[in-house]
Amino acid sequence: MGQTFIVADDHPLFRGALREVLGSLPEEATIVEAADFDEAAKAIADHPEADLMLLDLNMPGTSGLSGLALLRAEHPSVPIAIVSASEDAPIVARALDLGASGFIPKSASFDEMRRAVGQLLLGEVYVPDDISLEGQRDVEVTELIQRIRTLTPQQTRVLAMLGRGLLNKQIAYELGISEATIKAHVSAVLLKLGVDSRTQAVIRLSKLGIDLERGFAA
Repeated sequence: MGQTFIVADDHPLFRGALREVLGSLPEEATIVEAADFDEAAKAIADHPEADLMLLDLNMPGTSGLSGLALLRAEHPSVPIAIVSASEDAPIVARALDLGASGFIPKSASFDEMRRAVGQLLLGEVYVPDDISLEGQRDVEVTELIQRIRTLTPQQTRVLAMLGRGLLNKQIAYELGISEATIKAHVSAVLLKLGVDSRTQAVIRLSKLGIDLERGFAA
């Protein structure tokens, strides 16, 4: 049957490089490509059986760790590894805490990427040897990530939109549900994050290093 991979990156040349890596594996590979976050979300929804998703942290439609948080909430069974030009150790640590299966730097060689994918397919966590996660976990950030991971997919979407500064009426319109339902979701989100207001929720999110000008993708 072969293996199914989702390659989500906005740079065609890098998608091509990943396609070569995946095509060199022993098993036949079906490779689904996505150039922005909306395409990535559709790809993983259309292929819930995917063996691995390779996700760029900074694609159009999302920012930083936001896309990972949303995809992990909606598709917990699909392994997602981050590929990024940034090798910032705290961000790598936060990505793993949010449920990423590994981290592959874009500077890695063909052989390194192939080895990384091999480990990920075996269910192992992959992080390059030269990235040390020792002492990179902030207690407050770790606790916040644990709280975010208790949110339902719909609550994660609502949190995303709070980060973008949307009002309840706007969130209700975008999600196609009633304003009363949105109010209930907002209350549940604030309770799970341990805050009293939307402003406090946004301040807490900023500690993840998320670009709140762009916010979460919805």
